[in-house]
Amino acid sequence: MKRLLFVLCILFCILCNAQRSVSGIVLNSEKAPLSFATLHLSNGKTIIGDVDGKFLIENTQGVTSFTVSYTGFTTQTITIEPNKKFYRVLLKSKTLELSELVVGENPALEIIRKTIASKDLNNPLKKLNSFQLKTYNKLIVTANPDSIAGRIDSVFLYEKIGARLIKMDSSDFKFKKIIQKQHLYQTEKVSQIQFNKPQGIKETVLATRMAGFKQPIYEYIGLKLQSSSVYENKIELFETKYANPIADDALEFYNYKILDTVFLGNRKVYMIHFKHKRKAKKAKLEGVLYIDKQSFALAKTMYRVKSVLDISATNYFNYYKEEDLWFPERKTLKIVKGNNSDDIKILGETIKFASEEEETDKPKGKKEASDFVYILSESKNSEIEFNLPVKLKHQYVGIEVKEEATLRNENFWTPYRKDSLDIRSISTYSVLDSLVTKERYEEKIKIGRKVISGFIPLGAVDLDLRQIIKYNNYEGFRFGLGGVTTDSFSKKIRLNGYAAYGLKDNRMKFSIGEATRIGNYSGSWLGFSYTDDLLEIGNTIFEIDKKKFRIYDPRPFNLTTFYEHKTWKAYLETRIIPKTESVLQFTQSTIAPKFFYGFTANDKLFERYNLSIATISLQWSPFSVYMQTPSGRIESEKHFPKFTFQFSKTIPQVFKNDLSFGKFDFRTEVEKKYLDGQKTSAMFQAGISFGDVPITHLYSIAPNTQDRDAILQRLNITGKNSFETMRFNEFFSSEYAALHFKHALRKIKLFKKIKPTTVLVTRAAWGNSRHQSDHTGFTYKTLENGYFESGMEFNNIFKGLGLSGFYRYGANSLPRFDDNISLKLSFTLDLGL
Repeated sequence: MKRLLFVLCILFCILCNAQRSVSGIVLNSEKAPLSFATLHLSNGKTIIGDVDGKFLIENTQGVTSFTVSYTGFTTQTITIEPNKKFYRVLLKSKTLELSELVVGENPALEIIRKTIASKDLNNPLKKLNSFQLKTYNKLIVTANPDSIAGRIDSVFLYEKIGARLIKMDSSDFKFKKIIQKQHLYQTEKVSQIQFNKPQGIKETVLATRMAGFKQPIYEYIGLKLQSSSVYENKIELFETKYANPIADDALEFYNYKILDTVFLGNRKVYMIHFKHKRKAKKAKLEGVLYIDKQSFALAKTMYRVKSVLDISATNYFNYYKEEDLWFPERKTLKIVKGNNSDDIKILGETIKFASEEEETDKPKGKKEASDFVYILSESKNSEIEFNLPVKLKHQYVGIEVKEEATLRNENFWTPYRKDSLDIRSISTYSVLDSLVTKERYEEKIKIGRKVISGFIPLGAVDLDLRQIIKYNNYEGFRFGLGGVTTDSFSKKIRLNGYAAYGLKDNRMKFSIGEATRIGNYSGSWLGFSYTDDLLEIGNTIFEIDKKKFRIYDPRPFNLTTFYEHKTWKAYLETRIIPKTESVLQFTQSTIAPKFFYGFTANDKLFERYNLSIATISLQWSPFSVYMQTPSGRIESEKHFPKFTFQFSKTIPQVFKNDLSFGKFDFRTEVEKKYLDGQKTSAMFQAGISFGDVPITHLYSIAPNTQDRDAILQRLNITGKNSFETMRFNEFFSSEYAALHFKHALRKIKLFKKIKPTTVLVTRAAWGNSRHQSDHTGFTYKTLENGYFESGMEFNNIFKGLGLSGFYRYGANSLPRFDDNISLKLSFTLDLGL
């Protein structure tokens, strides 16, 4: 029995000392935090505090004390006490001796200058001819259970007069129980990274596992959380770019100071603290650079951005003597809740950091369990090889996912994991796999994506929601049915079609088509179709655009001018050109305007005409990253600007073509999203036509208001990129240019559940029309003097509904003031996907 007690006592002592962590903060005499203070532990290890002066010693086993040092302050040694978990360290400023005074320029600046000058000598992408490696990445969404003060629903409080029952919120208690057993979310990935100077860099995903999903959401696999290189002029952290502290012009933006000199391995390095010069509300980068004293290479970097999200990123390097090179070894990135007063949705709006405003019952300053949630991404490199023959296949695809990547067993994963999965990680896979299967989340996401695209999946066929019901002034209510076959039907053949009937014009419309896949990797399809339907006159259609689905499209409600077309079409869709999507097509159409109209060309009047047109339409996204998956190519990282080009030309003497003309159309789009919810977007679009162009194929640049006297009579719903004060059929152009600019502000809280988004809008257009006299029975104005409108949208005021107002001004404004005003409703659909 005594032996058993002795063993138990030893085990108890071991458990008490093992893995105990302590934390603290380093402050100056004015109680201000000292950023990135150095802590030298008694066991020989060194750790660095963060930008707020806070530090964490994760394991105190074998550590009896630690010494805190900071440039310009006296060092202080702290003894670790058995039951103390938090240390408040106050450092005093020291009086510099004459020999310590720096006369002249800050010495840190000279170090930074040499580091900038040596970038190309130390950057692996510049110094090496090639390299390849394997990298293991693990991303978790979790929380530290010890940080959460979980309590049960109710307790009895004993007072002098007796006991009374106090009700307490149990959400923290429940959350703590969950987080002690598992993470909230988890994903792993093993990739091969290959590089050579002529072709660049490419990632091939060899294995991937996403908790709860048999087939991963590929966009998340390719999500770029931080820069792959620390030597570029911009450092990217979580889809936001910041000026690099060793950029060519970095000294204009940052202040620097030497914190210490330490050893990394057997190399001596400077510790240089950097901080942005300008104090502004906009998030700024701050951190510490470890710079090799001999080569002025980066040996370690610590970046911190504290704003609506608190982001910390650390890059670790390993020194290779033979190559005289510091090469990336591993990197971490941690994201926690920042000082946000609005909802912050990240990772494709999958993870939401709730706003303070939503937590109405929470006492001010009190943290809830969800406040401790954080995202942690860790990557570790292995099997690194330098200057070997490396040839990239399909280098224009930035990321390629192997077909067997989702089928890997545990034997494949084990060599790449730095540590084996702990109990919480194993439990995360088990629980989420069961939960997702039970609740059919994977199936719901697939259905949701189809619905957003305008389809309802029905096994081998996707039902086209756009064809079910429509309305316009010519057809009245239009009812129809349409769809397209899926991979369940065939991976090589695609059938599509629809049939619709207008109650007002009493006429059937239909389309039928077939396409054959001729290139799996390039996503190439060769197709044919026949269509008998109506189209709006003057409507610019980029053939590369995917037809958008809207629950309610306001413009057709007010249209009166359509033309009937019977069209045979042959087309080729392909992504064979790097970073593009393109369509080459030939159409033969019989055009019949459904209003009184005649067009004169070559001394002949046409009331209906045949057109044989060849078209090439191409969208180029040079800054986006594309991923090749087993199910096809996707745009894994959407970056702007994007460019769209289209050229159309009639083919004389082919299938009885009557008119000779051509058109060139161009569009560019830019978009910038901010973590606080703001968004700036702009679109420039232009077109020019030449030859004998009928009214059906001129440009009307998307007008969207009715020609009525009263403001309320003109009330309808806003379009996406339409001129909200321009009357239908008011202006037509043979050449034009249009600019749309929008800036969405942060949400405004009016009431608890009413938080609209305010959008500032400005639009402008210029145009010209040649040979107006050739158009009989149809009069219109031109845009030589420009067209201008501005307004404000208040979107999503209540259950998706919003209100907006626009004003028309400039040379083409109308004489009456109220005729220039347009009030609109808006509707935003949020499926929560």
